[in-house]
This record gives sequence, C-alpha cells and structure tokens, in this order.
Amino acid sequence: MLLNRFAVVLFTLAGLGSALPAAAALPPAGPRLYLTTELLAPSSMMEGGRVVGIATDKVREAMRRAGVDYHIDVLPWKRAYHAALTRPDACVYSTTRTPEREALFKWVGPTDIAQWVLLGRADRKLQLRSLDDARSLRIGTYNGDAREAWLRSRGFTIDSTSNDWSNLPKLMAGRIDLWAAAMRSESSVLARLGFEKQVVPLLVFKEIGVYLACNRAVPDELVTRLNASFEAMVRDGTGRRIERSYEGWEPPLKSGTESLNVKIK
Repeated sequence: MLLNRFAVVLFTLAGLGSALPAAAALPPAGPRLYLTTELLAPSSMMEGGRVVGIATDKVREAMRRAGVDYHIDVLPWKRAYHAALTRPDACVYSTTRTPEREALFKWVGPTDIAQWVLLGRADRKLQLRSLDDARSLRIGTYNGDAREAWLRSRGFTIDSTSNDWSNLPKLMAGRIDLWAAAMRSESSVLARLGFEKQVVPLLVFKEIGVYLACNRAVPDELVTRLNASFEAMVRDGTGRRIERSYEGWEPPLKSGTESLNVKIK
C-alpha cells in the first residue's frame, strides 16, 4: 500500500514537472500602450462614444499594422501630456516636436504637419510682414500648447486661456489682437462658421510636425515598428485617404460658438 501511494506521488510530480515547461513556453502577451489625446477636432474627437479624427485614425492604423494593443483616453491637454511624461507605457498625440521637447520623448510619426498662423480681425486691417511686427500686440494662445511656450520664450505678449477655441470670442471682443492658431492652408472651418470675412490669416510664422510622443521607457523596437507603419502609410497613400475622408467634416455648432470644441486647423 505504501509503495502504491509513493508511486502515485511520483506520477503526480512528474506530471506537474512536464506541464511547467509547457506553461513557460506560452507566448508572452503582446505590447499594450496607453494613448492619450485631447478633444481637438478634426484631429481627435468623440463620435458615438469612440475617439475618431484624422490623427486618431492614423494612429489606430499604425497600431494595427504594428500589432500593438492600445487604449485611448481623451483628457485635458496638460493631463494627457503629463501621462506620457510619467507613465512608462504611455504616448500622447498630436504633440508638436520642438527642440525643447526632443529629449523628453521617443517620437512616432508625424501624424500631421501643422502651420502656425496669426489670425486677426479683418476690420483692424493689421499688416504683418514678419513675426517681429507682432511684438507690441497681445497674442491669444492656450495653456500648455507648444505655440504658447514658443512665443513666450521669445518675449511676445501672451494672453493664455484653457481652451484654444475660446480665443475666437476674445479676438472678436478685442481682448486680444491676434490668435496664434494651427491651421491647414486648405481649411474651410472659418468659412463654415461664417467668420471668413471677419477673421483673416495674417502671417504663417512656422511650419512644424506633430507626432505621437512616447514615454522614454517605451521599447525602441516598438517605436521602430510604429514609425515603419507610418512610413508605409505615406507610401501607400493611406494617410492621405484618411485626411480626405474628413474633408466634408463640419464642426457641431449649437448657436454661435457656444459649446464648440474645435481648434482651427
């Protein structure tokens, strides 16, 4: 009887021992990234409870091609940016790639090329031949944005707000002289809102790429794969097709500019 029990124990241990290598041989879970963005139409916006938009769709497609699992959270910009700085699995988009930020992140993209433009009221007939012509004027920006930091570091008079779109009523009310916006040259948003005769572009003062900015702890191999996905999307035209799919997009207006969550781009 004792011998039989000993044999059962040996058999059980042998079975466990043979199972352990099999468990260890299971493939590890794939990479998963925590992505953050802000409400920044038409780059990133909510539609039917899902984050969509030009940059969002490009990021989703890059993740799919690279085989990367992910989750997207929409946050106020400062929180979205801070998450990518502090969480080892986090990336934030669309982030302007400036020399001051270069060493803070690993960069994927670009997701878009932004033009920084000074907008003014048409009835004031301001003329800007260069950025220096704006030194005596109040420029509207928003908190934590790269344009705000760039202009402030160069000594311009900045009037900052918590939401980029609120610069439009400030401009119309004369509380600021100029609005430093990011605008596509082919943008028709001002026309759609009925402001194309009231607000005019005065000077494009910088053209710069915006990216998916990843925490420094995100593996280099993963960043390389994602960059390869973006490069392939340029070559095969996917990026441009995504951009064209939003050409008919219109901002959701209630009345005037109240409750509008749009950045002129």
